[in-house]
Amino acid sequence: MLTPEQEKWVSHLNTTGRVEIFLYDEKAPEKFEQIKAQIQSAIGADFEILHRGASSMGISGQKEIDVYIPISAEQIEVLTPKMEAVFGKPKSVYTNERTKFLANVDGTKIEIMLTNKEHPSWINGEKFRDCLLANPETLERYKKLKEECAGVNCQQYYRKKIEFINEILGEDYIRYE
Repeated sequence: MLTPEQEKWVSHLNTTGRVEIFLYDEKAPEKFEQIKAQIQSAIGADFEILHRGASSMGISGQKEIDVYIPISAEQIEVLTPKMEAVFGKPKSVYTNERTKFLANVDGTKIEIMLTNKEHPSWINGEKFRDCLLANPETLERYKKLKEECAGVNCQQYYRKKIEFINEILGEDYIRYE
């Protein structure tokens, strides 16, 4: 089950293309370090730059590396022009939540998020990640879900992922969202 806000977001996603799922890339940590250095050249070394997503947990995914810079909403506005100078215009902007940039390292798509560290999406994402890392069986279920989604459209893929996240985090998460 999705919340109305989650349903709204999922409904805007592509229904024609197909999601590809790839085995874990052993070079992901090295690629993360390369992009981290580029980000630090843009914004400085004073900010936490975190490797997140499937590649940070060693499981199958969409052959991308998710990079998050958790900061205040005000800092997003300040850092966006600095990031644009290196990575170009943002791919998406959700005011007071996150600004996403895209990059590429050796054929791997990199999604870089300036994210509001006080927004529920960041807080819940970290709770979900902590749950997966603390529970190998749940992490394995998540890996299998992702692998079973190979070939579905983007909307179906994210619907299944969000339903799984809601199940794992439970009712308190759904009310918090």
